[in-house]
Amino acid sequence: MGWIGETVDSIKSIQIRQLFTQAISLGMIVTSALIIWKALMCVTGSESPVVVVLSGSMEPGFKRGDILFLHMSKDPIRAGEIVVFNVDGRDIPIVHRVIKVHERENTGDVDVLTKGDNNYGDDRLLYAEGQLWLHRHHIMGRAVGFLPYVGWVTIIMTEKPIIKYILIGALGLLVITSKD
Repeated sequence: MGWIGETVDSIKSIQIRQLFTQAISLGMIVTSALIIWKALMCVTGSESPVVVVLSGSMEPGFKRGDILFLHMSKDPIRAGEIVVFNVDGRDIPIVHRVIKVHERENTGDVDVLTKGDNNYGDDRLLYAEGQLWLHRHHIMGRAVGFLPYVGWVTIIMTEKPIIKYILIGALGLLVITSKD
């Protein structure tokens, strides 16, 4: 009969109590992941404590698929730091290096100009129309560490959604057919 036949038979034999137990287990896994994410947000001070590098604009330092760990502190942002920022009107954050910092004497506010290490010019073309500098509220965090290549899983699932659906389906079958 094979693996598929055994899986179908296993699904048919599931009792309500077993299904309820497995649903609770799945809910606990999802809830635990959310709690860990929120805890990381509190500890790092960043709305997104982990990001994936999606382009080659920071090569050779960071390659596409690297995972960056972010931290946001009250310390002033300095030229040379690698920051992750959001631009008004764009959904995807950008990872680039700070090349210029302009501090206003009267308010102490800081304006920042960024550039990708592998890009020819600064990022003013990426900013919102008419925007010449990034402000503190645009910056999500500073890169404090990275894991090379681990983010490729996310990139592949985003670029090839069928793989994501197959993986979710396989995990769902695994949860439903597992025996205690």
